[in-house]
Amino acid sequence: MEYAEVIRRRRMVRHYADRPLSPDVVDRILASALRAPSAGFSQGWAFLALTKPQDRARFWPYVPTRVTQTPTMQHAPLVVVPLAHKAAYLARYAEADKGWADRSEARWPAPYWHIDTGMAALMMLLTAVDEGLGACFFGIMPVAGEDFDPAVDLPAHTAAFKAEFAIPDEYSPIGGICIGYRADDLPPQAPTVTARRRDAATVIHHGQWNAT
Repeated sequence: MEYAEVIRRRRMVRHYADRPLSPDVVDRILASALRAPSAGFSQGWAFLALTKPQDRARFWPYVPTRVTQTPTMQHAPLVVVPLAHKAAYLARYAEADKGWADRSEARWPAPYWHIDTGMAALMMLLTAVDEGLGACFFGIMPVAGEDFDPAVDLPAHTAAFKAEFAIPDEYSPIGGICIGYRADDLPPQAPTVTARRRDAATVIHHGQWNAT
């Protein structure tokens, strides 16, 4: 597929056919993540790939909103959880050619461990489109009821998820990606999405902000 067509077709797909993927396709999607850029070539990421039905069945209870609102996401034969590894960046930039021996997070203008892992996630989203598939990135979150306390409930939910899959403490999940064949009866994109899409003139500033 032409690259411009991959970009044009990319969207978050939430309805999937109950159809398996070939191992070669899964391998190509996962391998594409390793081509993402990373600060200092730290490669501070890891990826939990869930292809067995029993493993995916253990995953979906941790995204209850998705299960309730878009249950056919569970038909997707591949779920990937990108994991950010902050310690890899702090260690890499303490090396002689970087010299941040104190490993202070204050030196970082933004958390590149999250940014780079997000770029790796996007590589998989685009590769899925190139393979003729659909994909969706979503948060791993509990149901937010009236008594929801994000300062308490989100860390507890993340800790429970990591324990379920034996993810080491130093790795942080940034979300989940489901990948598979689009459902034959995939609903059309809501007109509100097109109406809300911001055009280039409103978000691209040449020379300086709002230059005329």
